[in-house]
Amino acid sequence: MPSPAGAPLVRLSGLSKSVPGGRRLFEGLELRLEPGEFVAVMGESGVGKSTLLNLIGGLDVADAGEVEIEGVALSRLTDDARTRLRRDRIGFVFQAFHILPHLTLAQNIALPLVLQRRPAAEALARAREMLAAVGLDGRAEDYPQQLSGGELQRIAIARALAHRPAVILADEPTGNLDPETAEKVLALFEGEVRRAGAGAILVTHSEAAAAAADRVLRLTSRGLEARDDG
Repeated sequence: MPSPAGAPLVRLSGLSKSVPGGRRLFEGLELRLEPGEFVAVMGESGVGKSTLLNLIGGLDVADAGEVEIEGVALSRLTDDARTRLRRDRIGFVFQAFHILPHLTLAQNIALPLVLQRRPAAEALARAREMLAAVGLDGRAEDYPQQLSGGELQRIAIARALAHRPAVILADEPTGNLDPETAEKVLALFEGEVRRAGAGAILVTHSEAAAAAADRVLRLTSRGLEARDDG
């Protein structure tokens, strides 16, 4: 489902969200993410950066405002339709990884393709390609418990990119990686975005990660603001 002509990959309009107890995280938030664009979001701890990604990915619901993915308003979709959109069009790198322990590394990475009912051979070939891309070539038959935290992070990234999503949402994707591996992973994100005309929103505390993005935005209670580095 490509974007309608002129539609951004992601549009946030008047988005507001509070936490239990009534504290407002942010209000009136606006954002457009265009095809081929890589955006970094920074901000203080607790300001709602992970919550913002969950709203965009349809895992949480805003108090007010709208999230559109490729011109489709999430509020107008049923739960099943939101699940299908997330499965087919969004790649999510969770801070907690969410790697399935009973599956091999290749099976974990291939999972988005399996859920799309792609041929098994295609899914496995893509999984092996992504393992090589994140520096874990030859580990296809290993299990998650054999990996370090940084290696699990790389598997999560490989899985998020395996089905070539239109929208990539990444929550601190380089947080557990050494500088050299982080640089390679950021190049992988950028390559996928440019090659496929996708869009990426990366939440990070890392200045190095933010430097790889086209735009750096700071999330505050007032919304998303372009960061002034001058």
